[in-house]
Amino acid sequence: MTPRLDLIGIVTSDMAASLAFYRRLGLDIPTDADAAPHVEAALPGGMRLAWDTEDVVRSFDPDWTPPTGDRLGLNFLCDSPADVDAVYAELTGAGYRGHLKPWNATWGQRYAVVLDPDGCGVSLFANAA
Repeated sequence: MTPRLDLIGIVTSDMAASLAFYRRLGLDIPTDADAAPHVEAALPGGMRLAWDTEDVVRSFDPDWTPPTGDRLGLNFLCDSPADVDAVYAELTGAGYRGHLKPWNATWGQRYAVVLDPDGCGVSLFANAA
């Protein structure tokens, strides 16, 4: 049997804040999930994105500590280079911290990075026109 990637997990210190951020990126997450200790959202293609509170993770891994530094990034494809700019402006205007302002990357994409409430880098990109 070959394992298959099925779920990407995020450990969050503030479930409601994290879910609000990802809702702004278009994920369909029920509003009544904000107080839940574990939340999942279905993604196109059958993948899932899940959130667990730090307390949930410590319930099965008592020695767990929050990681330092980026280890994994989530990347959101936008419809156009202008959409990269618009989504970045909407998120930073809502108070989320920008990490890299939109720019034209040498590999042919418009690219930007915003930090989610837990400090994870979330890339926004579109193929250059």
